[in-house]
Amino acid sequence: MLPAKPTPRSLDSDTIAAIATAPGKGGIGVVRLSGPKAYAIGLKITQRQQLQPRYAHYADFFSRENESLDNGLVLFFEAPHSFTGEHVVELQGHGGPVVLQMILNRCTELGARRARPGEFSERAFLNEKLDLLQAEAIADLINAQTQTAVRQAQASLRGRFSQEIDQFARSVLALRLYIEAAIDFPEEEIDFLAEGHVAEQLLALVDQGNTLLLQARRGQLIQGGASIVLVGEPNAGKSSLMNALVGNDSSIVTDIPGTTRDLVKDMMDLGGVPVSITDTAGLRDSNDPIESEGVKRALAEIERADLTVWVCDELAQPGQALSQPTNAQLKVITKCDLSGRTPGNVNDKVAMPTVAISSVTGEGLDDLKTSLLAQLGLHDSEDTLFSARERHIEALHKTQALLQTGLENFNQTGAGELLAEDLKVAHQSLGSITGEVTSDDLLGHIFSQFCIGK
Repeated sequence: MLPAKPTPRSLDSDTIAAIATAPGKGGIGVVRLSGPKAYAIGLKITQRQQLQPRYAHYADFFSRENESLDNGLVLFFEAPHSFTGEHVVELQGHGGPVVLQMILNRCTELGARRARPGEFSERAFLNEKLDLLQAEAIADLINAQTQTAVRQAQASLRGRFSQEIDQFARSVLALRLYIEAAIDFPEEEIDFLAEGHVAEQLLALVDQGNTLLLQARRGQLIQGGASIVLVGEPNAGKSSLMNALVGNDSSIVTDIPGTTRDLVKDMMDLGGVPVSITDTAGLRDSNDPIESEGVKRALAEIERADLTVWVCDELAQPGQALSQPTNAQLKVITKCDLSGRTPGNVNDKVAMPTVAISSVTGEGLDDLKTSLLAQLGLHDSEDTLFSARERHIEALHKTQALLQTGLENFNQTGAGELLAEDLKVAHQSLGSITGEVTSDDLLGHIFSQFCIGK
């Protein structure tokens, strides 16, 4: 007996299929099906009479000519008790790209179509198996570059960020409903807007939103990574510092000024944050067209970076150096093993946070890493318990702007009508984060960035 037909809310009623394991060779490979025909296709390709839900059956996978394409395990997940909320079948065979493609082709012969990128997760969202934040967390988990990013994506997948947004949205909605009720009963002798301490509640909402926005910024930075650029005069020790931070010889180090002429990039794990670090040409006026181009590229990189570090050698003689970039946020004094300066944080009334280090001995590097995290706003990154994306931050910014505008107008006029409208739009903005309020265009953009088969 066939299982009952599911009733998905998906964009269509097609049965989709895709290779769910990564490209290349491996011990096992998985072809996944989802949709109303998944169960029937699973029966035909395995030539079985039935598939017991949530049971691993050993089977051959047969071609149209009844030849065995491969053998392995077949699992059936009956709707709605599956990842997508639809009937799902997984064919787990050997992890060769050719044999997996043959199995996938057989599935399409039997009535499935090839899935679009992210379509399995999209169907899970549309069938309310997870919200949009959790769906995005799947992609974040796959793309995580550090263990901290993995933990935060897992927290979002379990619903941590969703819970924070829902709690905030409920608070906004509660105040909105209170204000609308007060507007609807103007004949009452009690001034509900005054008695309800609306301004105080708005201030509390602004504070709540600021905290959530700060956490989201940190989550986005840890998930997406940060960029740090090292700038300074020639022979200031930028290349040696970069090699010491990343743990390998990415940059060429010599005593010849102007050795680095182009941007040299590498990655490092900075306290759980994936960081792209860039070594640049020494900043000075030069008649050498190649070196001048390197300086030009260094200045452009400064504009793009999340953090600019000014690297100085206090033993160097003054030369034709360019002035310190105005957007430098951290100063590093190098070669303290030669100068005799005590390594670590420098606290002698300097204009910006300053750390003295030796790239040769490694002294001061731990203090420098702590300062780098602090300048990125991630000194307590372990307390950031969810991943986030730029669209989440934009929606929170919009919410905060509406709350702030509503507070200012209410303090000036005391009227509730405009405030109620601001709260309504703020609530909708928060709903766009979890997917309660969203558009097909936004969904298409989000899920198109997923892997095929996920």
